[in-house]
Amino acid sequence: MNTLVTIARYHLVDRLQFLVLPVGVTFFAFGVNLAIFATLQEDHQNYSGGLFTLFVFMLVCGALSMTKSLPFGLALGVSRRSYYLGTVLLVAGLSALYSVGIVVLQAIEEATGGWGLNLNYFRVPWLLNGPWYLTLLTSFVLLTLMFMYGMWYGLIYRRAAVVGVVLFSAAQVLVLLGIVLLLTWTGSWSKLGTFFSTLTVGGMTAVLAILVCLAGVGGFATMRRVTV
Repeated sequence: MNTLVTIARYHLVDRLQFLVLPVGVTFFAFGVNLAIFATLQEDHQNYSGGLFTLFVFMLVCGALSMTKSLPFGLALGVSRRSYYLGTVLLVAGLSALYSVGIVVLQAIEEATGGWGLNLNYFRVPWLLNGPWYLTLLTSFVLLTLMFMYGMWYGLIYRRAAVVGVVLFSAAQVLVLLGIVLLLTWTGSWSKLGTFFSTLTVGGMTAVLAILVCLAGVGGFATMRRVTV
């Protein structure tokens, strides 16, 4: 466990990448949204969706953790397994930190009447628009998913460069195409529609958690074959 904590701290040497930029980009986008909606001066409730900049940035951070930092980390004598699990520990810590931040800012947003502009920046319709504890859990799982998915992409790049990334992306497109064809041939589109129409936020969080596990297993399997 001490090794994993050390690896997490190793990543945090680059505080600009993992702490400053995600927070800075999120609040910069927030400031832009405030300026826009202050100009519009609309009376009804507004949802901007700008919070997703944080989730996209987590994807980028995940990829960089396996490309920029990996060679030097392994050169220090750390095993691939320890490096991967230590990075996962970092993921959990960052996701927890940012999830708490989202919940706190949602509370401030509600107390100030949407920053005085009826603006819901930190509250996302349906997905992050429920009780604080559900928002905390859902945002944690989604942030973790984005980071770990980015890690998997970074490992694919370390393994097979741009060609590998293109093939990996193409494989995912083919899987989605196969699912579409299967649903069409079996006439199951209505069942899928019923499933999603009755899906709760808690159910969606469970689906996202399954994807986190898949990304984690896929990334770990790729990590074992990475050369630096």
